[in-house]
Amino acid sequence: MERRKMFWAVVVTAVMSMGLLSSCATKERAINRLEKFSYELRDHSAYYTVDEWKQAAETFVDIRKDISKHEMDYTAEQKKKIGVLEGKCAGYMAKGAKEGIFDKIKGFGNEIEGILQGILNAVTDYVD
Repeated sequence: MERRKMFWAVVVTAVMSMGLLSSCATKERAINRLEKFSYELRDHSAYYTVDEWKQAAETFVDIRKDISKHEMDYTAEQKKKIGVLEGKCAGYMAKGAKEGIFDKIKGFGNEIEGILQGILNAVTDYVD
């Protein structure tokens, strides 16, 4: 009987340890995803299309959901790292949004300039 109790105690301990290790791996995985995402934005966001920005926003939300699941389990240092990485991501996203908007305005301005030039040419041709 004593051997049986010892066996179950070992099994329960092993299962609990696996759960704790799994939880640690999952919370670390969320931080690693955020770090990789910040590198992705840093290195490639200058060339993102509108669809890629939408995907990036969805990815950021997904990573935030993963992080928030483990928010109580993070150490102060991990929380600081998360904050720094989130700040970097937000900065890259804001910069990309700003540059994208200016590019669209610039493109629209060029289009208007072309339309005006066409009208002036038509008027000039009509007068001549």
